[in-house]
Amino acid sequence: MKQFRTLNTQEKQEALEILNYQIRSCENCGLSVTRKHALTGEGNIDARIMFVALSPGVNEDSNNQMFIGPSGQVLNKLLLAIGIKRELVFMTNLVKCMLPKNRKPKMDEIEACGQYLDDEINIIHPKVIVPLGYYAARTLLTKYHADLVEPPINLSKIVFGNLLFLEGHKIYPLPHPASLLYNPSYESDTIEKYKKLQILLHECKWFSVCPMKHFYETGRLDRKWIELYCKGDWKNCVRYEMEELGQYHPDWMLPDGSIKRQKGGD
Repeated sequence: MKQFRTLNTQEKQEALEILNYQIRSCENCGLSVTRKHALTGEGNIDARIMFVALSPGVNEDSNNQMFIGPSGQVLNKLLLAIGIKRELVFMTNLVKCMLPKNRKPKMDEIEACGQYLDDEINIIHPKVIVPLGYYAARTLLTKYHADLVEPPINLSKIVFGNLLFLEGHKIYPLPHPASLLYNPSYESDTIEKYKKLQILLHECKWFSVCPMKHFYETGRLDRKWIELYCKGDWKNCVRYEMEELGQYHPDWMLPDGSIKRQKGGD
């Protein structure tokens, strides 16, 4: 599905109905034989944030709903801890069918569902894509050409909890809620990473009057600064912090605190 503009709510709903029919009737790989349901995405179709998990579990496959098993209970707990209602986000899976015995996905299974995920992202048009766990994170980072190191890197130490801007998409990888079922000692660290979702729900309150906006609109500032800070992790912006404290900062101070004239700056 090719799309070059943001759809309105009705158009999204109509496009999803067609796509979801294709997903439910899909026989692109062997998982169609062992599944009960091929799960479609669910949630707020106008969401700013889209979660991409790995695949349905046994409970999800039986009931045809996302995140209702043990990992879903953990997710609900995480969202409650950071003050975000589940209804605010859109959720989908990398692989639409249950993986037998909770095994690892095969590459052909991920590839078989690849176009479905592309279409979901295209339709929902989220401001931030949040892959949950290793496989979802690695697949999306590879799709958008992140500079990953081979052999597979430890994503939990390198990218989980870090906002990335890749090929026009903001990607914010997070640990899968299921990880806390096996390592509950990581709960406080995981909650801290999830807290940034609150920040990503809206742009910086100073953006409309910030010189960065003017410099970007006049072609003198790279878009990445706007997406990663003004419309992304604005609370980590040095300019924001100084503005809040009422401290002087030069117009050409970049969000990381450096001073650099961009593309024909005065």
